[in-house]
Amino acid sequence: MTNNNLRTLRWLTYMMFLMFAMTTDAVGVIIPELMAKFDLSMTQAGMIHYGPMLAIALAGLGLGFLADRFGRKLTVMLGLGLFALVSYAFIWGDDFYYFLSLMMVSGVAIGVFKTAALALIGDISRSTKEHTTTVNGVEAFFGVGAIIGPLIVTTLLAAGIDWKWLYFIAGNLCICLILLASRVQYPHAKLSETKEQGSFIQTLALARNPYAFSFSVGAFLYVATESAIYVWMPTYLLGYDGSFLLLATYALTLFFVLRALGRFLGMWLLERVSWSMVMMLCSGLIALCFVTSIVVGKSIALVLLPLTGLFMSVIYPTLNSKGISCFRKNQHGSVAGVILFFTAAGAAAGPLTMGVVSDAFGGDAVYGFMVATVFAVLLFLGLLYNWLKAPVDEHLRAMDSELDV
Repeated sequence: MTNNNLRTLRWLTYMMFLMFAMTTDAVGVIIPELMAKFDLSMTQAGMIHYGPMLAIALAGLGLGFLADRFGRKLTVMLGLGLFALVSYAFIWGDDFYYFLSLMMVSGVAIGVFKTAALALIGDISRSTKEHTTTVNGVEAFFGVGAIIGPLIVTTLLAAGIDWKWLYFIAGNLCICLILLASRVQYPHAKLSETKEQGSFIQTLALARNPYAFSFSVGAFLYVATESAIYVWMPTYLLGYDGSFLLLATYALTLFFVLRALGRFLGMWLLERVSWSMVMMLCSGLIALCFVTSIVVGKSIALVLLPLTGLFMSVIYPTLNSKGISCFRKNQHGSVAGVILFFTAAGAAAGPLTMGVVSDAFGGDAVYGFMVATVFAVLLFLGLLYNWLKAPVDEHLRAMDSELDV
């Protein structure tokens, strides 16, 4: 396996994450359009976010083993092919439930190729530390996609063009990735030797493993907190009429920019500072920003909530990487599926709970953000314990030899 080929594989994973982030993280600017066009409540409109997240969760848990059983290349191409077909189908409909159905099928596709991509990262990483750095790089490009997607939608709407053409653009990019995935050489990876090892049964067994479960719960709490920003922050700030209206208008874009920049910075930082200390400090700052925003109100929230993007940047990729690195290579697809299940469950349950609570209190999004604050505090407490007790460090050192390329 040449260095040039390894570089191509890394760029393939980078661009896969960028592409699907363009669609999943654009919902914050799509939701107001749907609410106005179809006369939806916050809970109903939120279905276009937590519906696909539920599909990603079920695909991760139910289909994560495909990369271990049939190989990374086949699984990547299967997921990308389905995603491309669904993306083009958006052009032909104009009904809320039609869009919701397509978004849920796209969630299945994401669950398939994302778990394969994460397993592929394990194949090309030589240590758990390098794995964490690479996953932070992948998530940095996800952050770039999360900036591009809302920007494209905003530009389309300003020009009088429907938001659904975002998916046509994503579909074209997906076709390019399919061509790249079909031509690049993949490293030899030891596949699951039996049907039981590479199966849904193995995935369920891994979900009961304390390492997989602990990191998965951390991912759930993190994403439930993060999704509060990109799903409901634009709605929460709609009524702001103070002196910093321009900042309120671009708050979501600022959040995504800071999150992307933070992930590139995180690649450098995690090479030099203990990952558990970084995680503890960043989660503490996130919790502080949420608490202060609730107590003081929108005048400070329009600054602090976007600022959380900088502190959130390293948490999810590091949780994901350390959780996957606790297992052997031929289990990476399955364990990535378990973590993805909890990730997507958090992305679905968090905004759904916020929407329900907000609707129950007259549609004021501040009550939903109180729920998100609870998630943020729980995440900090868990990562504080991890920093104090270091329950997985010895196991990660033992697993380093398993990641030799």
